[in-house]
Amino acid sequence: MDLQLFKRQDEYTWCIEPTGKMRVPAIIYADEPLMRDMDHKVYEQITNVATLPGIVKAAYAMPDAHWGYGFPIGGVAAFDAEQDGVVSAGGVGFDISCGVRTLRTGLRSRDIEQVKKKLADQLYRDIPAGLGSTGHIHLNPQQMNAMLMGGARWAVEQGFGTEDDLRYTEEHGCMSGAEPAQVSEKAKHRQRNEMGTLGSGNHYLEVQKVETIYDEEAGNAFGLNEGDVVVSIHCGSRGLGHQIGTEFLRSMAISAAEHEIKLPDRELACAPIKSSIGHNYLGAMRAGINCALANRQIITHLTRQAFAHVIPDVELSLLYDVSHNTCKEETHTIQGKERRLFVHRKGATRAFGPGHPDIPEEFRRIGQPVLIGGSMGTASYILTGTQESEQRAFSSACHGAGRAMSRHKAKKQWHGRQLIDELAAEGIEIRSPSLRGIAEEAPGAYKDVSAVVDAADHSGLARKVARLKPLICIKG
Repeated sequence: MDLQLFKRQDEYTWCIEPTGKMRVPAIIYADEPLMRDMDHKVYEQITNVATLPGIVKAAYAMPDAHWGYGFPIGGVAAFDAEQDGVVSAGGVGFDISCGVRTLRTGLRSRDIEQVKKKLADQLYRDIPAGLGSTGHIHLNPQQMNAMLMGGARWAVEQGFGTEDDLRYTEEHGCMSGAEPAQVSEKAKHRQRNEMGTLGSGNHYLEVQKVETIYDEEAGNAFGLNEGDVVVSIHCGSRGLGHQIGTEFLRSMAISAAEHEIKLPDRELACAPIKSSIGHNYLGAMRAGINCALANRQIITHLTRQAFAHVIPDVELSLLYDVSHNTCKEETHTIQGKERRLFVHRKGATRAFGPGHPDIPEEFRRIGQPVLIGGSMGTASYILTGTQESEQRAFSSACHGAGRAMSRHKAKKQWHGRQLIDELAAEGIEIRSPSLRGIAEEAPGAYKDVSAVVDAADHSGLARKVARLKPLICIKG
């Protein structure tokens, strides 16, 4: 990235002043090395986002930003429906509500040393993973619609978890405003056998050790101590979300001229929030969020069963579940006035600060848990939202390491079997149905997650709480 394109506001804030058709500035949060290594496409895409109708304040990119479809991955933008604001399927992404949930196990790392291989095998047997993976749950049309309306709450009602899980899930496990009727039959057909599955790509289930606590007060509030074992689940809405994104991107691109929207890039296809297509997309997208919440809830149930099979009497409790890849209607303060905005976060995490009413009461004094997944074999992090983040980026933070290399290039540089052996030598058990998939997800194909998290911390987007070291990784 050419840094001369930016006005540097401070050590971690890089601004692109409005030019041409830009309606607002574009801002990237990162340190200088991350900026230099960032793909120039991020610059192009975030400035394009700043041209969209009804955008408020600025278009933002997180420290893990990289090229995406339309919006950069790591992009954040908010739109006002009362000012002809738009909703963009490309601003949400194909894997609607891809996210992370973290479970406490009550175990210490020494408790699983002797059973680590057995536990890895059990988790791999019990939790379907990989391209096109299917599970043991088969939904008929009525069940599909109930799931799309109910999300994780539906899953709990089916016996896949407890009411307590819902308290620690974003939106209390159920996104309001879902309209299953706006989800195509093709999307529903793709999902009918995929509930309770990880899928492929960068999705994973990891057993992790709390390696470092940076903030004792927040660590205590989150129930975390050094040496504890936790489990993190990273997945989303599988084929259903991808199909929703594909269909609405096409229809939004076709209807753009009708709404007098001149797109700088066809991939930025969008529609006015108050239009029929905007309404229909929001209804379908919210159903996709519920699909992802239900999926992670079912995988939680399967994870608990796998642990209990290997370590009897163990109890796994949910710390938190947070989504990436969403558009949510939220209240934010702009120039001293509260406004209802439609906040797009694509590869970005909601990060509400202390006192926000949507945070579970036990965490309200500290801030919302922000769960940051690393790449395979590298650290993950738990952060907490800050008051400052509200003004910095509509209470948003990064979501992971962010790719530094395409999957195609990664396959040429690494071999799956070699990576498995190398990580095993570091004490990390890898299980996956695809050696090619492992090569595509090689740690070296991603940015340095520690640098990304440090940039988020120093820029005030979120505050570091804990560093997690992988022990077992089930990869799609």
